[in-house]
Amino acid sequence: MKPVLVVEDSPMVMKIIKHVLSQSKLIQAEYASSFAEAKALVEAQGKDFFCALVDLSLPDAPSGEVVDYTLSKKIPSIVLTSTFDEKKREAMLAKGIVDYVTKEGRYSYELALNTVHRLIKNTGIKVLVVDDSSVQRKMLHQLLSLHMYNVLEAEDGVDAIKVVLENPDIRLLITDFNMPRMDGFELIKNLRVKYEKGDLVIIGISSDEQGSLSAKFIKYGANDFLKKPFNHEEFFCRITHNIEFLELIEQIRDAANRDELTGVYHRQYFFRQGAELHHSALQNDTPLAAAVIDLDHFADINLEHGNEIGDELIHQLAQRLSKLFDRFLLARAEGQAYFVLMPGLDNNKACAYVEKIRQLVSSEDFHVQGQVLRMTFTAGVSNQLEETLDAHILQTMHCLKRAKDAGGDLVLGD
Repeated sequence: MKPVLVVEDSPMVMKIIKHVLSQSKLIQAEYASSFAEAKALVEAQGKDFFCALVDLSLPDAPSGEVVDYTLSKKIPSIVLTSTFDEKKREAMLAKGIVDYVTKEGRYSYELALNTVHRLIKNTGIKVLVVDDSSVQRKMLHQLLSLHMYNVLEAEDGVDAIKVVLENPDIRLLITDFNMPRMDGFELIKNLRVKYEKGDLVIIGISSDEQGSLSAKFIKYGANDFLKKPFNHEEFFCRITHNIEFLELIEQIRDAANRDELTGVYHRQYFFRQGAELHHSALQNDTPLAAAVIDLDHFADINLEHGNEIGDELIHQLAQRLSKLFDRFLLARAEGQAYFVLMPGLDNNKACAYVEKIRQLVSSEDFHVQGQVLRMTFTAGVSNQLEETLDAHILQTMHCLKRAKDAGGDLVLGD
């Protein structure tokens, strides 16, 4: 959880803020009702705040001194104010605050919380700025850094393609139009051969006076366009809108790869992704352990307790296995069975790892509709790399059968 400083002198507003922020699982808020209290929290040993929500006017800091202080400590600051003042807003934005939020009701505080969440997510997002002007690159770099993005730079389209190839996790690219060697249009055309709009957001920017420039950018494959000079708030609104679009596409794609009952990956996704892991292991001669996990006596559980409880039990087990195998590829095979691929583990280590999980699961109570149930599973583990992943999985099934024939509730490998 990220530590967040909240400075607000109104008891009523503070109560609302505490209620709104308490709903977040990503932050741990610490509260101050004056500049002096805020300063004491910041200067206390070990207080390294991720960001701050700061009231612009406090009894001991009526002119925004607390904002100057938090910014001087390099704490990204979101200003809260009871009145909208255009001059103050411009002055605050010029100082480098993250945002300026007017306290106009519950939605305002939810907006502030969403902004904090956005900052947390932004720390993991790479953005590439492409412009032949070092001054413009620096300006955009500084703006994006205010919102905690991880910013890379390129001086033209040719350089940009090299950076994208070296950093395939770049999520957003902002490009100028007029550049030497390769302009913005050519850059977009080249990138769109490989990256769809739902894979990489591209925003065009230009100070060119061509009225049709924005339409041309969009037709070439850009997600959006901004004309320079632009308003900083509009810039961030456009950036956030497009990043959230990308995240929504990813959520939809991820949901399509998940088993409906358990929430873990389904077998089709397992074999698609697993084929790449299997191919890599064959090419590089590295160990790849495959496992099949099968619940013991699950038909008896369904007969005794009903299918609804059986489904809930499968769901709970899947969530548990998902955490225990978080380093590896786990999927529901069918019914009460699961597949796992564990790159880098030889058979002895893989068997020991699965055995440890078997022991943890068998000793755990599962609470389902007021009942406390116990489960055990049997597993087969194989490192015999065959020509295909299907053949590799077949070897794990042979190991599983031997384990079942031996009485179950154990793990057997090659």
